[in-house]
Amino acid sequence: MSNLSQFENPGRRYPEPLSLASLPLSITSLIPWITLLLTLALCVPATFAGVHPVPLDKNTDAAKCLECHEDKTKGKAVHSAIATGCLTCHEIRVNKDATYVKLTTTTPSALCLTCHADKDAATLKGTVHNPAVRDCLKCHDPHVSDNKNQLRKAMSGDTKENNLCLSCHKQGMDVPAKGSRHAALDMGCETCHTTHKVGARGKQEFDFHLTKAAPALCVECHDPKDAALQKTHQNQPFGSANCLQCHDPHSSAAPKLMARFMHPPFADKSCDMCHAPAKDGKVVLAQANVKELCLTCHDDKAKLIESAKVQHPGAAGDCTDCHNPHASNYPGLPKTNGVEICLGCHSEQSEMMATKKVLHQPAFAQGCATCHEPHGSANEKLLRATGNALCVECHGPDARPAEVKDAHLITIFGGKVRLPEDYLKKNKIAILPIKNGKGHPTPAHPTEDIRDLNDLTKIKTAINCLSCHQPHASAARAMLAKDQKPTLEFCRGCHKGSIGDQVQ
Repeated sequence: MSNLSQFENPGRRYPEPLSLASLPLSITSLIPWITLLLTLALCVPATFAGVHPVPLDKNTDAAKCLECHEDKTKGKAVHSAIATGCLTCHEIRVNKDATYVKLTTTTPSALCLTCHADKDAATLKGTVHNPAVRDCLKCHDPHVSDNKNQLRKAMSGDTKENNLCLSCHKQGMDVPAKGSRHAALDMGCETCHTTHKVGARGKQEFDFHLTKAAPALCVECHDPKDAALQKTHQNQPFGSANCLQCHDPHSSAAPKLMARFMHPPFADKSCDMCHAPAKDGKVVLAQANVKELCLTCHDDKAKLIESAKVQHPGAAGDCTDCHNPHASNYPGLPKTNGVEICLGCHSEQSEMMATKKVLHQPAFAQGCATCHEPHGSANEKLLRATGNALCVECHGPDARPAEVKDAHLITIFGGKVRLPEDYLKKNKIAILPIKNGKGHPTPAHPTEDIRDLNDLTKIKTAINCLSCHQPHASAARAMLAKDQKPTLEFCRGCHKGSIGDQVQ
């Protein structure tokens, strides 16, 4: 018996395709006019202004413009191009009795680049500040401003109404009453940042457009030789350390701009648990090396690494290759977030993130450790579970994450993975009606291996989630294998002949 009814209704009548001949005469008569309007909309540049209220000659002197537009020269920062004349940037067109004033280029940004070619994002290599890619006028006034570099607002202040940067960036806003805020924010974001600085991606200085990378940037204000600062750091040498490993550069819910998560000995100021007194201006560990020091407390990780059937190559190195020893903005004290910490080594997944249209949320938003054990596992690819069991932990009908109410979290994989309490709802996780090895993408479709009814030890057709889906990313929705779109053509890869045939 055919399974055709699962996919289409043979008795249903579909409407004939729409054609021009089928349209009423009154509509067809409007088509030439509609075509003309669309052509004009596409061909006339957006910079073509309406009719100018005052008739002008094509070569009107700038003095004539300033009779009405005198405000374009009044301010602390006046665009130098105004001194060369308005027609440097603007063009006057006269059509019969009408005057039009437009830019000399099709877009404002293209006009800016005729002089500021060094800011052209298309030719720059490395990280470029996003507004500089799209629209110069998002930050700059083209004529005059009371702020340097003709900025539309100042770069200091704690609200988006008075700070240009906070129009897009939220760092430093809404600091809790018991929290802390970097005083440099009131001096202006340009104290630490140079917005048009471009360089190799992956370097702190360029990724965040800093005037210098930390700690060189920090010590310009915070003298490592200051006695009070040395006392705060338990007289341990810190002048060459990366301050951002422990401190947030903008604001924090904790005092002294401390990162959200702190290593217990560090939080308790029990530095002697890990450090001996400094010697010759250098940090001295309480054990022979970093790994031996960490395992004095974290022996459970040592046992896991040693006993794991599949070992993480990264776990063979020092713990500080992946973890900050003092503090971090992320649980588990990774050096950066749960995605970037892995992509530093896993270049294939890093390329996926940059090139694929559809990304698996746990992998590229929540973090790789949602599905993978970071230290070692009994399963291939360091997975937390095998086969479909991994996927149904979130997508299965019996998915019931445990709640950690006081922390506003839910847990999966027996408490090993913690997620925000609204994780499943917020990310619209699809719960699939899978039961007895069937149920997706149709009620009768198998989701696990089809076995020989005469010998249940034999697999007739191997099926699991990865038969149809990719685990990390795809070029089309549903993350189907080989970047295919979810069409009947995809199904015919298994269902030979007509779509209703049994799996071969």
